[in-house]
Amino acid sequence: METRTANAEILNDLIQINNDRVVGYERAIEELKPEDSDLKTLFVKMIGESHTYKMALATEVQALGEEIEVGTTSSGKIYRAWMDVEAVFTGHDRKTVLNNCEFGEDAAQKAYKMALEEDELSADLRSLITEQKAQLRVSHDEIKALRDAQ
Repeated sequence: METRTANAEILNDLIQINNDRVVGYERAIEELKPEDSDLKTLFVKMIGESHTYKMALATEVQALGEEIEVGTTSSGKIYRAWMDVEAVFTGHDRKTVLNNCEFGEDAAQKAYKMALEEDELSADLRSLITEQKAQLRVSHDEIKALRDAQ
């Protein structure tokens, strides 16, 4: 596969993972109880992060002259775990919501790790993906710490 096309495919998979992440946190917000307003604030912040990451990734896809994927993962090759997370966000307590969010954050980490393992990835894209993965790791650790405090 041509490097440009391969790079666009990797970026589009990560765009879809971020779309999944947004949907997952939107569903998590719906499950929160009124006393969990701190989590709503955190989840809204994480949704904003994913929108920022998607914009950066989409800009690179456009620069490659390729089409930007929309929607969530259904055929992306990297990882589909948020689809599983979306299915379990129903009627749960704070700790369960945090457990499910951590599962989703683990999926995002795995997706980014797999993207970085692609040989065809250009150096500038590798740098962007590495930076986003590190930022996502901070979010993961924040969710994990909140979950462990329960």
